[in-house]
Amino acid sequence: MQAEIIAVGTEILLGQVADTNSAFIAQELASAGIEVYYHSLVGDNADRLTALVTQARSRSDLVVISGGLGPTKDDLTKQTVAQLLGVKLVQDDSAMAKIHDFFATTGREMTPNNRLQALYLAGSHPLKNETGMAVGAFYQAPDGADVILLPGPPSEMRPMMVHQALPLIRETYQRQEYLTSRVLRFYGIGESQLVTKLADLIDQQTNPTIAPYAKRYEVTLRLTAKTTQQGSAEQLLTTMIAEIKRRVGTYLYGYGDENSLANVVVQQLIERHLTITGAESLTAGEFQSTLGAVPGVSAVFPGGFVTYANRAKHDLLGVPQATIDHDGVVSEATAKAMAERSRQILDTDLAVSFTGVAGPDSLEGQPAGTVWLGLAQRGRAPQAKLVHLTGNRADVRMRAVMSGLDWVRQTMQASEK
Repeated sequence: MQAEIIAVGTEILLGQVADTNSAFIAQELASAGIEVYYHSLVGDNADRLTALVTQARSRSDLVVISGGLGPTKDDLTKQTVAQLLGVKLVQDDSAMAKIHDFFATTGREMTPNNRLQALYLAGSHPLKNETGMAVGAFYQAPDGADVILLPGPPSEMRPMMVHQALPLIRETYQRQEYLTSRVLRFYGIGESQLVTKLADLIDQQTNPTIAPYAKRYEVTLRLTAKTTQQGSAEQLLTTMIAEIKRRVGTYLYGYGDENSLANVVVQQLIERHLTITGAESLTAGEFQSTLGAVPGVSAVFPGGFVTYANRAKHDLLGVPQATIDHDGVVSEATAKAMAERSRQILDTDLAVSFTGVAGPDSLEGQPAGTVWLGLAQRGRAPQAKLVHLTGNRADVRMRAVMSGLDWVRQTMQASEK
């Protein structure tokens, strides 16, 4: 079973809106054992859309189109596809009733073009829109590829794909293969180094396959196993992951598309009943803000300090003025003092400090990207380490935060060994 995805919208071609729909649709199709061979973008133009859909139907078994189902003049998808397939558009009465109810409830005037949203391809299965008004369609063609029409707004497309289209897809197409994927997330190793260490596994491209992706500040691997029986892919993935961990497990911090290093660290802190604080100079609260974005962090994070100026380091944290004068703020001694004093003041189990040069100018003779991290742990002497980070000012600050989070992660793991 071979599928193709088309995203419709001039705003996508102009870069005003990012196409997140195609990636989501592809993942859902893969879960149903359907491989996607092509992704395409096309503007709100009937001729170009006709040409693209014609090409897609000539080389694929299923064409999924998102966007262009709304009430405005540039929403041409269902009209264009209906003409191409030689079918009429008919009204979905339940969708029409929902549109009438919306305008009656809001007290707004309903214009005639809103009726377009209740139309769908004759002979198709209408797809209910749970969060919007434009109805979708699943059309099984007597010849050529089948077609699915989905709305463009992700808040409407995603529930329609998952709750309406996907059950029909699973029911309609006999599943011959199962595709199961697992995403592995790494920090502290570059893509080229990771690929080098796993070169033989990647080059073999056997089952499961391994695909590396360079993300911002981290690297991910997507492992995909193909099997003929549901559930049998897990052993293939487990065996491959074990080999990857044997080679580069130090850098592996978590799994999943939606995971993050901050999520992993917070979850580990919660599981271990440990508390943490931060003392930040160059990052100016970025570390604490990143922690604060994770749900449930209040259980382990009581607060922290932003001590950008030298006086703040001395007055708020009690970093000895002699340390600042003698060693400077971009120093091992200052990083250790910031971490330990913040930990003592808030009586936490851990504390991380950040002091250095975000750039673009140098500081204390140190070039931009020079950063000292401090780590204090209850009952132990504070530590510090020097890192040299690249990129612009924002990059240096965020890379410093990621380095601090990863140091905490590795410290907690090491304490269990």
